[in-house]
Amino acid sequence: MNHTYVENEYYDGADFRQNRLAKGEYEKCTFRNCQLAGCDLNEIIFVECWFQDCDFSMAKLSGASFRDAKFKQCKLLGLRFDECNPLLLSFSFHSCVLNFSSFYKLKIKGTTFKDCKLQEVDFVEADLTNVLFENCDLTMASFENTTLTGADFCTASNFSIDPEKNKVKKAKFSMPGVVGLLDKYDIVIE
Repeated sequence: MNHTYVENEYYDGADFRQNRLAKGEYEKCTFRNCQLAGCDLNEIIFVECWFQDCDFSMAKLSGASFRDAKFKQCKLLGLRFDECNPLLLSFSFHSCVLNFSSFYKLKIKGTTFKDCKLQEVDFVEADLTNVLFENCDLTMASFENTTLTGADFCTASNFSIDPEKNKVKKAKFSMPGVVGLLDKYDIVIE
């Protein structure tokens, strides 16, 4: 099969639901205001790509690769990042909505989530060592057997983490957010 190689391309307002993004490798490309909702991104490799104001909701990520990809103000609802190619997987998210997405069992050490909505996101068995959750809403996000060593939750909100079921050594919390570590006890803190 013939694969495309694209470098330093700028896509603005492209609707890839209509004109499918060609399988191949995209390096240092910029995608702005692009529509990728529901698209099949299998066998597509994004290296050092920038995504701004794009909609990826319910895109199929099985076999897709993201290497040093940056997402800003993107809609990423219901994405199965756990189905991406794990080789060199790395990305950062700024002002994105990632509700209902899954990072199940992924090793995403040092990832930055800044000003993101991460409601009902699956982080079960993921390695989140040194991950930054800056001003993030983690309502009903799932953490179980998750490595949170050195993770920063100082400005995160609405998380519920059981320290007995997760590795939280050297993780950072602030008051009153630390209350999210006591949820399982159903106690009242005044």
